[in-house]
Amino acid sequence: MTDDAAGLVLRCRELRKAFGDLVAVTGVGFHIAEGETYGLLGPNGAGKTTTISMIAGLLERDAGEVLVDGKALTTRSVGAKGAIGLVPQDLALYPDLTARENLTFFGRLYGMRGPELKARANEVLQIVGLSDRADDRSEEFSGGMKRRLNIGLGLLHHPRLLILDEPTVGVDPQSRNAILESVERLSVEGLAVLYTTHYMEEAERLCDRVGIIDKGSIVAEGTRRQLVELVGEHDRVRLDATGNLQAAAQAAYGVEGVKGVDVRDGGLDLLAVRAAERLTQILASVSSAGASVKSVSVEEPNLEAVFLHLTGKALRD
Repeated sequence: MTDDAAGLVLRCRELRKAFGDLVAVTGVGFHIAEGETYGLLGPNGAGKTTTISMIAGLLERDAGEVLVDGKALTTRSVGAKGAIGLVPQDLALYPDLTARENLTFFGRLYGMRGPELKARANEVLQIVGLSDRADDRSEEFSGGMKRRLNIGLGLLHHPRLLILDEPTVGVDPQSRNAILESVERLSVEGLAVLYTTHYMEEAERLCDRVGIIDKGSIVAEGTRRQLVELVGEHDRVRLDATGNLQAAAQAAYGVEGVKGVDVRDGGLDLLAVRAAERLTQILASVSSAGASVKSVSVEEPNLEAVFLHLTGKALRD
C-alpha cells in the first residue's frame, strides 16, 4: 500500500544530516495524515530547522527518505515539492506590492494563470482575513497581517502539506488568535500541517500529535495524553468537602487508578490516572465514607511539564 493510499500525506524515515563533525539530525522519522496537525517541538539547536529543510527539499540529507503525497522527495524533485506549501519564519513578501499583487506574482511562479489564479487569490485572501486590505501594499501592514499574508502564499497552489515554521512570532494577541483559527480551519478541511512553535499553548490547542526533538533525535511522540502517560504524569483532582475526610481519603485511595490522596485545607487532593474517567467512582466512594463534596476540579498535566521532563529545558530556552 502506498503512503497516499494509507491516507498519509507525509512520511519521513531515518533522516540524518551532519555538518562536518556536528551531527544535527540522526534517525528522525514521523508521518502526518490528511487533516492532521503535527507539532514538531524542541529547544533551540535541537534539529528542528534542519529537519524541516530536509522535508521541504531545501537541504540535501545524508541518509533517510521523505515521501510527500506518495512521491519520493529530494532537493531536485519538482512534483513532490509542488505538494508542499512552505511558510518560513522569515517573511517572504514584496513590500512594495499589494496583497493581491503578491499572491498573483507567486501564483505565476507556481504556473497558475488567468481566471484560476484570480479566483484562488480571492479565496486565499478570504481564508487569511485580508479581503478588505487586498489592494493595500504589504509594507503598510501590521506584523500580524504580514504573517497572515505569508501563510496565504503557502496556501495558494492547493498544497497537500503545509509547513508552518513559527508563524506567530512577533505578532499581537489578536493577530495570533486569527492565525491559530485559520490553521484550525485548514486541518478540518483535510490539509496536513507540520507546525513548529515556541509557544506551548499553541501546540496544546492545535496539534493532534506532537514529536519532541532533542539533540537531533525524536525523544518522544504521541498525543498530549500519550506523552503525559509516557513520563508518568497524573491528573490532579481537588475535592472541597466536609465530613469524615480521613475515611473519605482511605475510600478514594481504594479506587483503581488513584495513586495518591492527601487531606488538605478542608478537602482532598488526589493524583489519578485518567481522572475524568474515574470521577464517578471517586465521588461515590467519598460519599459512602461519610464526606459531602461541595466542589470538584480536575487539572490535567500539560505538555510543558512533559517537555521539561524529557529535555531538561523549557520550550522557549
